[in-house]
Amino acid sequence: MAKILVANHVTLDGVMQSPARPDEDTRDGFAHGGWAAARNDELMAAKIGERMAGDRAFLFGRRTYEDFYAVWPNRPGNPFSEALTNTPKYVASRSLAEPLPWENSILLTGDAAEQVAKIKQQRDGTLTVFGSGELTGALIAADLVDEFLLIVHPLVLGNGRRLFGAGPYAELELIDAVATDAGVVIAAYRRPR
Repeated sequence: MAKILVANHVTLDGVMQSPARPDEDTRDGFAHGGWAAARNDELMAAKIGERMAGDRAFLFGRRTYEDFYAVWPNRPGNPFSEALTNTPKYVASRSLAEPLPWENSILLTGDAAEQVAKIKQQRDGTLTVFGSGELTGALIAADLVDEFLLIVHPLVLGNGRRLFGAGPYAELELIDAVATDAGVVIAAYRRPR
């Protein structure tokens, strides 16, 4: 059985919306886009890679899938770009139709949590979720997430879409943590089963 890893940049007040670029996600008038970009470094990339080692696939909501597709296939020679393109990508969407434009992409229709639960049973390795707030919320509510890799930036934004909303009670176990020179804490938490 595969494990589900949610890997997300968050602020101290839990905001996950639009970490990479100012125009990434302006829903609800969000004006702080790009808040994580200045603090990205090689340590972050290494820690994300450690958690995703071995057999892997990606889980995306529609919005994150389309955003990643607009950026990563256009960066040839980038190891992250190649990994994204060559790895299976499961995409939860109520509006997309097949065929999906990015190679190795599989559309999930119907209830996303039910579909992901089936995939989790059928695969080995790690199913990694980046961004994908609505999908992540559904997976948390269905108690399907096994690990969180939180890249916590020393910022309080005050508004924006948050990683943890109203969800079930869950205790997590810290399994790894490191701080970067920029004050970002990269912490891995496991859901004890």
